[in-house]
Amino acid sequence: MADDREFTLEAFTIRPAVRSDAPAILSLIRGLAEYEHLLDECVATTDFLEKWLFDEKKAEVLMGLADGAPVAFALFFTSFSTFLGKPGLYLEDLFVKPFARGKGFGKRILAHLANLVVERGYGRLEWACLDWNDPSIKFYLSLDAKPLNEWTIYRLTGDALNRLAALAGGE
Repeated sequence: MADDREFTLEAFTIRPAVRSDAPAILSLIRGLAEYEHLLDECVATTDFLEKWLFDEKKAEVLMGLADGAPVAFALFFTSFSTFLGKPGLYLEDLFVKPFARGKGFGKRILAHLANLVVERGYGRLEWACLDWNDPSIKFYLSLDAKPLNEWTIYRLTGDALNRLAALAGGE
């Protein structure tokens, strides 16, 4: 969905999400899923978000607002580095609506997250990026973020996850 308004960095604010933001967060998640060509995998609901973000507090969300309208979000959670011996923040998702890109909003959100890491005494901020996402890769490199090319992310979901979990019964 396009927006003809011209948002400026001066009109951009960041705040922690609250429960009433769940529908806006879901809309932004769906926008991200569409951008990543994964909309068919997006099964999140506002009920799921309310439970896991606000009741269980398993992750945090920052809302990026331009003139009060939600145009960006970042979802992150605490990780832990055994080598550093301290926590870090893992940025699961950062998304800026297409019409609001190129204005510094994403950089402002990452700077906010970096500040949280420093304020909390954590050791690092990290995230993953799809290897075909050249605009994001260039952006991250411009911030002096370093790709960890020697690491491969593995994931278990669905049936594979359930099969492995079933093996725990024999412990």
